Parts: sequence; structure tokens; C-alpha cells
Amino acid sequence: MRSLVVAGAFAGAVLASLLAGAPAVARDDVRAEDRFLAFSGNVPACDDPRVLRRIANRFAFREAHFWQSPLTIEGFERVRDVALRPWGDAFIPRRFCTAVSQISDGRKRVVHYSVREALGPIGIGSDVQWCVVGLDRHLSFAPACRAALP
Repeated sequence: MRSLVVAGAFAGAVLASLLAGAPAVARDDVRAEDRFLAFSGNVPACDDPRVLRRIANRFAFREAHFWQSPLTIEGFERVRDVALRPWGDAFIPRRFCTAVSQISDGRKRVVHYSVREALGPIGIGSDVQWCVVGLDRHLSFAPACRAALP
């Protein structure tokens, strides 16, 4: 019995040394556009009116239906890109943006958002994920909407 334990320990030590010396397996860095179900890589711009309208409409819906609040986004200013495909070409194409929104209560608040390819309804079209700083009541992107950025 003792020889079996010693043999098992020896085999474990040999296996551990082999695994420690083995090179790490490289990740498959195939561009998202070159996959079987390819992406186009064309992500709408940060200031695309459809993107901004989608954010404003979803914000108004969420405020009215979940928080019983009359707040709406009246407009956007200082819209700018933060990053385009920050994790490389092997990932789903995303554009990260930030803007200043005019809220119906008279305050200006920063909005962080990302436009993502093929993540719309049932995987068709682009979609927008957003967070208004100071109005992330369910803390989805806490702290202070920083989790909405890359």
C-alpha cells in the first residue's frame, strides 16, 4: 500500500512539473469579421441620431415604468468616442462613447454608453447599452457608471 502511495505522489510530481514547464496555449485571435458567422465591424458612430434617440427613448421608458419618474433626456452635447474595439479584433465590435445629456429637470448629466454590433433583438443589428451618471438607481454600472466604460 505504501508503495502505491509513493508511486502516486511521484506521478503527481512528474505531471505537475510537466504542466509547469508547458507553454501556455495561445488564444485563437481570429478577427470577428473572419468567423463562420462573421461580424461586419461597422458600428454606428457615437453621434448617430438613431443611437441617441434609442438612449433617450429607453431612458424615458425606464424612468416612467420602473421609477415612476417624469424625467426624460431633452438632448445631448459634447458627444465623443472613448474607445473602438478596445479588447482587439477577436471580440464583438463595440464602440464606447460618452456625452453630456440635458435632463428634463434642468440638470446636465454625463451618459456613458456602448454601441455593440449584432447584439440587438435576436442578434440582428446593433444595440446600445447606456448609463446616466447619478441616475443608475439599480447600480448596474456602479460605481458612478464606470462599469459602462471599457
